[in-house]
Amino acid sequence: MHIVPITTLDEPGLADFARLTDVALRRVTEPAGGLYIAESAKVISRAIAAGHRPRSVLLQEQWLDALRPLLDPFDIPVFVGAPDVLESLTGYNLHRGALAAMHRPELGPVAELLRDATLVVVLEDIVDHTNVGAIFRSVAGLGADLVLVTPRCADPLYRRSVRVSMGTVLQVPWTRLPEWPEGADLLKAAGFHIAALALSDDAVSLDEFAGDAPERVALLLGSEGDGLTRDALSHADTVVTIPMGHGVDSLNVAAASAVALWALRTR
Repeated sequence: MHIVPITTLDEPGLADFARLTDVALRRVTEPAGGLYIAESAKVISRAIAAGHRPRSVLLQEQWLDALRPLLDPFDIPVFVGAPDVLESLTGYNLHRGALAAMHRPELGPVAELLRDATLVVVLEDIVDHTNVGAIFRSVAGLGADLVLVTPRCADPLYRRSVRVSMGTVLQVPWTRLPEWPEGADLLKAAGFHIAALALSDDAVSLDEFAGDAPERVALLLGSEGDGLTRDALSHADTVVTIPMGHGVDSLNVAAASAVALWALRTR
C-alpha cells in the first residue's frame, strides 16, 4: 500500500469519497459503477476475507497501524487525514475511522448458486436499505444459504445495508433474480417450494408450514408498504402467515424474516 497524507481535497484519488451523502453515495455504489463503500475496520476486513479487492482507502491516522497488516498486500493508495479534514471531504463524521472503495464482485448465476442450497430468501422490491441489511444479518445468523433480490430491490452493498448487516452481506452468497415468471421458473426448476410470507385467507400458519416443510424452501418476502405483488403471489406454492395477537396483523419485514428463518431452522 502507499500511504498518502491528505494535503489537498483536490487529490484525484479522493473522488470516490467526496461528499458521501446518501444521494451521492448511491451514485458511487451503483452496480454499473463497479464500486461499493465498506465502512469501518471490521467491515473492510470482512470484505477482504470474502475476496473483494479494495481500490483505495480513506482513514484517520490512529487507525493506520491496526489496518496496515490487512492492507499491506495491496498496491493501492491509503489516504490519511485528520478527522475534520475527512469530514469536510465526505460530508459526515467518519466516527468508524475508515472507508474503503471496494471493487464490486461479479454476481453469480442464479441456477449455479441454487444448486447446493436448501433454504433461500427472496427479497421482492424491498427499498429500505436498513431492512435489507437486517435481513442479511438474520440469514447469516439463522442459517439460510442464499439471498436472491429482485431487480427493483435495494442494493445490498449500499453503505447502510452493509453497516446494519454487520458486514454479513459480504459473507452471505447473493445475486439478482430475474423478474417473474422467469425468477419463479428458476426456483422451481431447482426443486424449490416457494413459500410467500403474506396475509391471505388461504394462508397456512408458519407453525404448520415449518412442522412439515419441503426439503427445499424459497422464502419470499415483499416490500415494506404493499407487501408482495400479485405476480409474486401467483407463483407461490404456499402462502404462509405468522400468527399474531392483540390486533396486530403483521411485523416489519426484517423482523418477519428472522421469525420465519428461526421457525425453519430445523426443517
